[in-house]
Amino acid sequence: MTRYSIFSLARNALTGHKNWPQAWRSPEPKPEYDVIIIGAGGHGLGTAYYLAKNHGITNIAVLEKGWLGGGNTGRNTTIVRANYERTENELFYEHSLKLWETMSQDLNFNVMFSQRGVINLAHSDAQVDAFQRRGNAMILNGSDAMLLNPAEIKARAPHLDCSADARFPIKGGLLQPRGGTARHDGVAWGYARAADARGVDIIQNCEVTGLDISNGQITGVQTTRGAIKAKKVGIAVAGHTGHLATMAGMRLPIESHVLQAMVSEPVKPCLDTVITSGAVHCYISQSDKGELVMGGDLDFYNSYAQRGNFPRIEDVVSSVITMFPSFSRLRLMRTWGGVMDMSMDGSPIISKTPTKGFYINGGWCYGGFKATPGSAWVFAHTIANDEPHELNGQYRLERFQQGHMIDEHGAGPTPGAH
Repeated sequence: MTRYSIFSLARNALTGHKNWPQAWRSPEPKPEYDVIIIGAGGHGLGTAYYLAKNHGITNIAVLEKGWLGGGNTGRNTTIVRANYERTENELFYEHSLKLWETMSQDLNFNVMFSQRGVINLAHSDAQVDAFQRRGNAMILNGSDAMLLNPAEIKARAPHLDCSADARFPIKGGLLQPRGGTARHDGVAWGYARAADARGVDIIQNCEVTGLDISNGQITGVQTTRGAIKAKKVGIAVAGHTGHLATMAGMRLPIESHVLQAMVSEPVKPCLDTVITSGAVHCYISQSDKGELVMGGDLDFYNSYAQRGNFPRIEDVVSSVITMFPSFSRLRLMRTWGGVMDMSMDGSPIISKTPTKGFYINGGWCYGGFKATPGSAWVFAHTIANDEPHELNGQYRLERFQQGHMIDEHGAGPTPGAH
């Protein structure tokens, strides 16, 4: 940091940040827009950005009931990966990963994308065989994958218990070198600033209370700040997807559950990759601040609450110290919960709906954050063209009625629930 920037930081701090320029505007809502996006998280802001950048649609409002990035975007474990076995999923997430790799340059904002690698641990010979199949499928679909033996895993994660008498013996692992982590707030802020620069209105503290539909066509929304007309409306509201869909008379094949995460006190760098285990049901990485970021499985009850319960915290912590015994000395600093909208086949819904001009982006289960740029990219295409892109054609809503499930075991806790 330069001397000028240090003095500038101190001066603005003492003046209550009065002289700092706004990163994005806080406009009053217009009476009408071409497109309204409900939800100012990564998916919603990214959709608005790609609508403006890729499709030339700039008369857009992004409506957020709270503050920008205050939902699941700010309540996850920031893991990014594209390690799927089914072709349709791997092609989509690989496209998303490529967008991650250029996001900071594209947005001119550092999202702190760190390609430190993601390792899925195998604890049995059967898991090793399954990871071999998945890794080969990944490579055939243009992604990257490496099968590691226990010695190679130990070299990458020295604190991991790889001994023969470990509670969960490590037989090997699947590494995606290009996977890693990103700064969740940076993603929301980067998309917000870039969308605002292209004329998108980002309106916070504006809750949608109803949808206006006439003759099967959406015509606008009702909000806590008045009615707003629009020709097209897309929702990207994570765990509240089902709630918004009921306003259009739709009952979606999803359930909302709490997924908890937690961090330890900060320590010096000791884990420079992401470790996940399906058998142990936990995943862990270290943040740039030094905190160990941990998570596990769902709290298995339906809820819209952004908090969890102690038994799941205890389960995650005990799993972590089983794999990393030396971490037992650390203190747990804080926990939080996100609301997951779990689809019936574990794959997302990015689709048109029976209501003309109304589009859904939801059902992300464990995979919402890592899919952020890819999801926004294809959702923008779907809204602009009123037809899905080939990468999200398989994520149509009607697949549940037709029985065309996309059951991907790699979407769940096996590779890391995030």
